[in-house]
Amino acid sequence: MRADRLVAALLFLQTRQRVTAAELAAELDVSERTARRDLEALASSGIPVYSQAGQGGGWSLVGGARTDLTGLTAPEIRALFLLTGPDTGADPQTRTALRKLVRALPATLREGAEAAARAGVSDGTDWAGAETEEARLAPLQRAVVDAREVRIGYARPGREPRERTVQPLGIAAKSGVRYLVAGTEHGLRTFRIGRVTSVTETGAPAVRPEGFDLPTAWRALAARMEDRMVAATVRGRAAPGTESVLEGLLGGRIRYGERAADGWAPFEADGPSPAVVAAQLAGLGARVELLDPPEARTTLARIGAELTLLYGRSTPPGTPEAPPRAPGSAVTPPG
Repeated sequence: MRADRLVAALLFLQTRQRVTAAELAAELDVSERTARRDLEALASSGIPVYSQAGQGGGWSLVGGARTDLTGLTAPEIRALFLLTGPDTGADPQTRTALRKLVRALPATLREGAEAAARAGVSDGTDWAGAETEEARLAPLQRAVVDAREVRIGYARPGREPRERTVQPLGIAAKSGVRYLVAGTEHGLRTFRIGRVTSVTETGAPAVRPEGFDLPTAWRALAARMEDRMVAATVRGRAAPGTESVLEGLLGGRIRYGERAADGWAPFEADGPSPAVVAAQLAGLGARVELLDPPEARTTLARIGAELTLLYGRSTPPGTPEAPPRAPGSAVTPPG
């Protein structure tokens, strides 16, 4: 995993006055490109690592070769441990690397490092015990860092998984949801990692578009997704006390008007389509009334008719009818 490589790279820098990306690549058994990215990640996280170009150049740690890491300040040590991830949820190799780093620290810095290592926990299963996106996140991160093409299984809601060959370019997070940004035969696309069902390297290198910049690409992709999320607007009214439920369902896509004398609040809500918004609000029953467009009302009427047909009968389908009771017979109450 990248976490243990970053720690190993830092320790390797401690034993050398200056190292090249090629030397680090040979030490870590990775490509030179991966080694260079790891060095850049250390520098961007606040570790005092700098590069020097030209003959005899390379990467150095400010303060020179120090086995006790005294070239690092307490905030820099905490930044490194937070960067590598929580110790509790890490794999055995990462935990071993973190323990080695803690032992190399001066006693005055150890407490802060150990606190940072305990600052979180990662659980790779959901409440039902099934694997969550964590199982797919690690191989996707490796594919991005190592620039390797992958074939992923991807399941959209209500559909069977389909396999696609993609060029992993980065991982983006929005409101706690993580996405793979990848090149496809149709251009740049995003894939919600929680919907990825499998990850397999094809053995081919990933093709990275010339001049690709992840933050710029993500902003453009996110803007397109946001446009689709607010393509339609519905109007309705909500009963008193319903606002918190609506906000939980729709977030910032709902806007309220002035409450009426009967306590009901008019609102406008945005979504991909009137039918999608109506389906999201169907569970609120009579506490919400949609007024327009007609498509939203038609959708709710159809959902209501389907539920009435399914649940309106006195007994569930397949349940034997109770035998008729003789006239005048008493019903024995349950004991």
